[in-house]
Amino acid sequence: MSDRMRRVNEAVREVISEAVGELKDPRVGFVTVTGVETSLDLRHATVFVSVLGTERKREKTLAGLTAAHGVLQARVARQLRMKRTPQLTFEYDPTVERGVRMTQLIDELAPNDE
Repeated sequence: MSDRMRRVNEAVREVISEAVGELKDPRVGFVTVTGVETSLDLRHATVFVSVLGTERKREKTLAGLTAAHGVLQARVARQLRMKRTPQLTFEYDPTVERGVRMTQLIDELAPNDE
């Protein structure tokens, strides 16, 4: 990946992270934007999010984000002033959940230092 694409991905991630916190949709719970992958032609961007809660909460949050994609896309266009504004799609990123699970497993196996 080129430096330019890394900068574009990071800029889009920052704008969306800020904008998601301001959404008024009750379906959108505690969301962390973990990353963005933008296509080389800047027409599409996949936004990876981590959601705190159950699978049902995750599905509701993804539905809320999908419904708000127009607002988020407009915010990206307004703040970044790119030649093309990418069409946003949202995907769940399980890496945070996996990390928490691995930490739990390590804690279970590690002997207590007390």
